[in-house]
Amino acid sequence: MDDNSLDKTWQLAKSLLPTYPQLKVMRRIQEKGLSTAVIRGWQAAEGEILGVIDADLQHPPEVLLQLWQEMERGADLALASRHVEGGGVSEWSLVRRFLSRGAQMLGLILLPGVLSRLSDPMSGYFMVRRSAIVGKQLDPIGYKILIEVVARGNIRWISEAGYVFRERISGESKVTWKQYVEYLRAT
Repeated sequence: MDDNSLDKTWQLAKSLLPTYPQLKVMRRIQEKGLSTAVIRGWQAAEGEILGVIDADLQHPPEVLLQLWQEMERGADLALASRHVEGGGVSEWSLVRRFLSRGAQMLGLILLPGVLSRLSDPMSGYFMVRRSAIVGKQLDPIGYKILIEVVARGNIRWISEAGYVFRERISGESKVTWKQYVEYLRAT
């Protein structure tokens, strides 16, 4: 799923279709936003396990196997977390660390029944069973689809695996003060 990236990520992904015929590439020109991109991708997907991972490699792909193993063990949701053993952030500034933890703490106050179930509710790297969210109205604001999935889905068993959030190699982060305001509106 690509929101018409200036770097033409969608074009590169399409070039992989001959090698990976099961790959689906969707380029959105009008609609924008991470959460709606995730939902549109899930609507187009055919599998029973749905996932979210950043394509910019800030989410290390090697953790996917650990998440998949947790799903095979029966988890309804497998979360890659920065706040469990093996997790962390690479070179975040003190301000970014403060904002991330502050948003998490505020969320715990506003939605304790949801956010207390997750060590890293701000994570955007996870897998979920389609059956846990089928028929649920997901309408997240901003980029925190995980909170919406846990709040509205039938999520009984959550499993977590540690990962280190990597620094972006190129491009710029889409996380700005506006995303924090959207997060507050969502909670």
